[in-house]
Amino acid sequence: MNQPISITAITSISPLGFSKETVWKNYTSKSHFFSKKENIFIAELSHEAKQEIEKLRRANTKYKQLDDSVLFGIFSAREAVKQAGWKSSDNFGINIGSSRGATGLFEKYFESFLDKSKAETLSSPTTTLGNISSWIAHDLQTKGPEISHSITCSTALHAMLNGVAWLHSGMCDKFLVGGSEAPLTPFTIAQMQALKIYARKNDEFPCRALDFNKTENTMILSEAAASACLELGESKNALAYIEGIGYGTELLEHNASLSTNADCFQRSMSMALGNINPDEIDIIVTHTPGTIKGDLAEFNAINKIFCNKIPSLTTNKIQVGHSLGASGLLSIEMAILMLNHQIFIDIPYLEQSHPKKISKIMINAVGFGGNAVSVILSK
Repeated sequence: MNQPISITAITSISPLGFSKETVWKNYTSKSHFFSKKENIFIAELSHEAKQEIEKLRRANTKYKQLDDSVLFGIFSAREAVKQAGWKSSDNFGINIGSSRGATGLFEKYFESFLDKSKAETLSSPTTTLGNISSWIAHDLQTKGPEISHSITCSTALHAMLNGVAWLHSGMCDKFLVGGSEAPLTPFTIAQMQALKIYARKNDEFPCRALDFNKTENTMILSEAAASACLELGESKNALAYIEGIGYGTELLEHNASLSTNADCFQRSMSMALGNINPDEIDIIVTHTPGTIKGDLAEFNAINKIFCNKIPSLTTNKIQVGHSLGASGLLSIEMAILMLNHQIFIDIPYLEQSHPKKISKIMINAVGFGGNAVSVILSK
């Protein structure tokens, strides 16, 4: 990259919590945060986090009609901008995306439509994907560009890709990026079960991401939102710097599959590395959702790019599950926490060497059909 990008704040709300202290404490606990609802594994917000969202919902009469995905996004965006010290007059850009968007409201409104043969008045404006960034911009009172998009599970890292491009273009000097997802609804979970990728076994770690010996798919859905503040150049307040970013796509062989060697990941990782020596990467925070083919395809791609010296691998999905469009930013947060604490969060069942130092971390995300993004962070 011609000029580094500073990440001056990053916040999240997830089953891990909503303060950086609690999130880090829960990462280092090495416990998972899954529960069962009607005998189905889910990863939902903690009781305290849900109280914060309800407080936000009740604080403004307009917010009572909004989907959880929008409220999660507003909550994390508020905290990120506050931490970065941005003002509404900065007119920063916003790109907060989602894979599924307003799943809860959509299912509620459609059920009502089937019952009454008539749509609710606000069913359209409160279920569009643009709802998230628009309401965040309204809440923060900024007049900068606002973008919403869905690139399935790589949505949040594509938002980061967009933010970097806008900053390098000179059209903005600050950009808020992230993802928000509230997928713990009956139809959304049923869709994942229909693909036969959902976890079924009771285990110490029900999601076996990065377990290359598993014989069943083990993905578990999670609700979450995360936001990051990006600024052009080196900032004294930087939590981390974006040193490289890349993307890759591949031709569709199947609606939900990657190629055997994840060609899209090979392209995104190569682009992100640029002139960086692969040996300089200490850790890769993998996308690995806990599926047999998806996990192995990404590992094959890593082998192709890093050859005989594979960095230490980790993922947060064994603890917090897969938050679809928000997952990439949760991985960015995990990477920043490891960089700043100089502690590697390992995978208990994966035998590998641990890094002696943590200087550079690569973060991967990919969506259905092969839309990959890779980001390299340094301190």
